[in-house]
Amino acid sequence: MEEITAYTDGSAIGNPGPGGWGFVVLTGKHVYEGGGDAAHTTNNRMEMTASLMVLRSCKPKTTLTIKTDSQYVINGITKWVFGWEKNGWQTKEKKEVLNKDIWQELLTEVRKHTVTWEHVRGHEGVSLNERVDVIANGFARKEKVTLFKGDEKEYKEFLKTM
Repeated sequence: MEEITAYTDGSAIGNPGPGGWGFVVLTGKHVYEGGGDAAHTTNNRMEMTASLMVLRSCKPKTTLTIKTDSQYVINGITKWVFGWEKNGWQTKEKKEVLNKDIWQELLTEVRKHTVTWEHVRGHEGVSLNERVDVIANGFARKEKVTLFKGDEKEYKEFLKTM
């Protein structure tokens, strides 16, 4: 079975403000990147969107590892969502869960796959975490972002030009 690893990141300039998200998916032989933007959003929403979009890009029943620098995403999807779902998407204080719409979508997608979540320290020189940061921030700033899709060997050369 093919091992799939994805790196994700999100950004909001001003938080809230214009936002962007990005991902890199490695399938063993192939690599593809994705990204997008939102006019007015938060960093957390963009972090969640990046993971959501990775999951949507995978075939059902995919086994993958998602690496992110967002503890919010990891804790939310591995711990908090189950209590929120059980309590009708309300917090212990009986308030609606922030970002409920994306949490619900993310949980639906996670249930279609086997997902392992790993925390990666941000801005610590992890090359693919730095790459998704560039993608997310580029989209947030409305810059032209060149996304890669192709062979893993070609990707290494591509990254040297970035």
